[in-house]
Amino acid sequence: MNNTRSTLATVWRIAAPYFSSEDKWAGRGLLAAVIAIELAIVGLNVMFNFWNSRFYNALQDRNWDSFVTEIIFFSVLAATFIALAVYQLYLNQWLQIRWRQWMTKQYLGEWLHQANHYRMQLQGDAADNPDQRMTDDVKLFVDRTLNIGLQLLSSIVTLASFVGILWGLSNAAPLQLFGQEYFIPGYLVWIALIYSVLGTILTHLIGWRLVGIDFRQQQYEADFRFNLVRVRENSEQIALLRGETAERERLLVRFGRVVENWLAIMSRTKKLTAFTASYNQASVIFPYILVAPAYFANKIQLGAVMQTASAFSSVQGALSVFITIYRSFAEWQAVVSRLDGFEVGIASARELATGRDGIRVVEAAGHGAIDLKGLALRLPNGTPLVNAEQFSLRKGERTLMTGPSGSGKSTLFRAIAGIWPFGAGSITIPAGATLMLLPQRPYFPTGSLRGAVEYPSTEGSFTDLQISSALEQVGLPRLAAQIGEHGHWNRTLSLGEQQRLGLARALLHAPHYLFLDEATASLDEPSEAALYRLLEETLPQTTIVSIGHRSTLDAFHQRNVSLVRDGERFTLGDAGEPSKP
Repeated sequence: MNNTRSTLATVWRIAAPYFSSEDKWAGRGLLAAVIAIELAIVGLNVMFNFWNSRFYNALQDRNWDSFVTEIIFFSVLAATFIALAVYQLYLNQWLQIRWRQWMTKQYLGEWLHQANHYRMQLQGDAADNPDQRMTDDVKLFVDRTLNIGLQLLSSIVTLASFVGILWGLSNAAPLQLFGQEYFIPGYLVWIALIYSVLGTILTHLIGWRLVGIDFRQQQYEADFRFNLVRVRENSEQIALLRGETAERERLLVRFGRVVENWLAIMSRTKKLTAFTASYNQASVIFPYILVAPAYFANKIQLGAVMQTASAFSSVQGALSVFITIYRSFAEWQAVVSRLDGFEVGIASARELATGRDGIRVVEAAGHGAIDLKGLALRLPNGTPLVNAEQFSLRKGERTLMTGPSGSGKSTLFRAIAGIWPFGAGSITIPAGATLMLLPQRPYFPTGSLRGAVEYPSTEGSFTDLQISSALEQVGLPRLAAQIGEHGHWNRTLSLGEQQRLGLARALLHAPHYLFLDEATASLDEPSEAALYRLLEETLPQTTIVSIGHRSTLDAFHQRNVSLVRDGERFTLGDAGEPSKP
């Protein structure tokens, strides 16, 4: 019960915002329509119940006129029921897609807000596989929430509608045992209640482990799918290393977890299905056994027997709703838990960025440099990494940063960009300054070459002439005629070409500060020198800060700074003035 209450509280927290959002009137209207149709269907079921009594009495009495009348009446009811069922499904699906669309937009917005997605990765697996959570889990949450909610509502209304009918039939057909007649007010209602409670308790005892097993199944499926994508994305490296056998073994190990957990689901579902199927079949014959003695004693007609069976089935079904939805409910709880974990992960990542104890990145008007004050970077596990007590990256000055591998050079760039949360101190950036960081392996979205070069601006932000000119300047003239072509550019271009394309992006955007994290390391020295001269000539107002290990880079920078080991961490400071270009 505690788990159920916790789940329902979480469901309310996840679901309620949609019905208060900008789409609230459409959502509320569709939900109200779906509920109204469900209530109408329950009303039709009540009318079918009374029809049962009249129809079977007509058969027993061989009353042709009454039989024809009831057939016509049934046809009207059936046509109405079909129309309501069709439109309920249609409106339900319409509500589902609108609700899912809103939730997906919200989650995407929060996940991609100010590098939350990156910080969530730094925190580990607290919210693993966000792709699955925003696709499968959101879809299942919306579907299960609506369907389970409607079934619960239908059960409550059905119980309220039929319990009075069944109570009256209990008086009309008193309990007959061993030739004795017992007048127990509403005995059919009490028997249905006891029957349902026992069934519910046994169902829970058999099936409660399904919640945890379903949770793990979704996790293992997502992990297997994620690693398949990794193999596809890194197919060239795997092929060059002849790593197919190793990858196959790794994937089979992950798929083995899927299979093993699925077998556990099969075993538990088999037991649950064996019980629920037996329970449901017994429910069909049980009411006839209860009222048959009264029928054969000529206390009631055939119509009353059929009406009693129908009413008992409706009441018992309403009371046994937990048994009916148990499998879906277990899966729903697992989905709710995963979405809750995703929201907690987003909140935790946001707290890392906004917490008072972390690194503060602030903008200051009239500031002419990027100032680092009392900066102490740490690894996610708390290990000290970089210390910069008082350091400035002066405007307009080209700076080369060096240091041993693993000393934190790239991490320092991430901190200045505002995405590294672990540490203390402050970073002051001139107000309105634009920063661009080009890593050794740049990212290009799948799509047109134009969109890849213009990223992160929207496609169409620059003219074809500007893009073609930038491509020619960085040494990619053959691509200038292909800017409208679509492709997976991180696959089809060599790393050297990708680095040139990244520099073309910098030429287009002309940022105030350009951070090059070994962004030309895959190029030969003459090509690297030509590109640095191009940046100097084309972007004279841009402050360039480079990470590199080649001594030839000294000639293209006015200042040389380095990270030097100082106990457990590295300290940032000037390393002397390099030769001028």
